[in-house]
Amino acid sequence: MRIRGSIADAAIFRSGVAQCLPKALPYGHNKNRGIMRHVMVLNAKGGCGKSTLSTNIAVFFARDGHNVCIADYDPQRSSLDWLAMRPADLPAISAAAAFEDGLRSVPRNTDILVIDAPARVHGTELNELVRRAETIIVPVLPSSIDMKACGHFMAELLEIGKVSRKQARLAVLANRVREHTLVYEELDQYLGKLKVPYLGHLREAQNYVRAYSRGMGVLELPEYLAWSDWKQWEPIAEWLDSKRSQPSA
Repeated sequence: MRIRGSIADAAIFRSGVAQCLPKALPYGHNKNRGIMRHVMVLNAKGGCGKSTLSTNIAVFFARDGHNVCIADYDPQRSSLDWLAMRPADLPAISAAAAFEDGLRSVPRNTDILVIDAPARVHGTELNELVRRAETIIVPVLPSSIDMKACGHFMAELLEIGKVSRKQARLAVLANRVREHTLVYEELDQYLGKLKVPYLGHLREAQNYVRAYSRGMGVLELPEYLAWSDWKQWEPIAEWLDSKRSQPSA
């Protein structure tokens, strides 16, 4: 089935999604209303899919009834552009142009703040960003360059006091992978040896392009298109919904 970009086609594309979604992933029950949780997608390496992952994490929480806001620290404003295309009949997500004014414009009733961090952050700037997060996911692409960059970045990240004291919980994710390739197997082995939770992988798929261009998440696509992607989100959802992804009270 060819996916078209018109409003009418988008409405057809979304039809029946509400009935499909509960079968995709379990809904979470960790709704600590009144306490804003900060979930950051972070990697100093550019082009690793931080914005795509951020928007899909925002959808995961929004479809569970949370008040979600995306704080976009990237001047390319990919997350904000995605949100501008989001249909009004899907769970609402608010936005903050963090690259302009930090987190000052985040709505006070926000339950989940998803922070789309910028690339090329190190030193004091990285420390300052991590201070704003309780949960951090680092996406890594399957390439030797990205694996080497990940090694240097993880070493720096693990030395930050908030992370070393486990006041911020950290996990890694293989992103945009082509399954059954040698470079993915190398990345899988590499991430599995790190001393942080490894949440599995997300495949390189047109579904993420389709969803982004409509202001949707992959979890909001019809089951017949996205069931394999839903399956890959299960360990991510389980970790995000667990106490293991949050500092001890």
